[in-house]
Amino acid sequence: MFGTPGQAPVSITDRAAAHIARLMDQGGKQGLRIGVKKGGCAGMEYTMEYVNEVDPHDEVVEHAGARVMIAPMAQMFLFGTEIDYETSLLESGFKFRNPNVVDACGCGESIRFDETLSS
Repeated sequence: MFGTPGQAPVSITDRAAAHIARLMDQGGKQGLRIGVKKGGCAGMEYTMEYVNEVDPHDEVVEHAGARVMIAPMAQMFLFGTEIDYETSLLESGFKFRNPNVVDACGCGESIRFDETLSS
C-alpha cells in the first residue's frame, strides 16, 4: 500500500524469521500481525499477535518460512523497518529498527513517530 514496487515494506532478519517460523509451527498459526496503537509514555506502541488467518487488507512479508502481516493502519509507520530478534543475558525479544521513530521512552516499550506521517 505505502511501499515501493518490488521492495518489501519491512525486512526480517534471519534470527527473527527463525523465531517467527518456529512459533508459527508450534501454534499452527498463519503468521505474526504487527501494528501500532496509541499508548505508552512516548505516544505509540507496537502490537504483535499470532493470527490464524491473513486479513486481505494486511501487507504480507515472507522470509525464510516466516510470515509477517502489517495491519493497514500501521503500514505508513512501519515502512523501512527492520525486524530482528535479539537474545541477551537479561532478555530476549523482537527489536524494531524503524527509521520513522523520532523518540522512544527509556524502557523502549513506546515510541513517537515523525508527525508528518500521520498528517
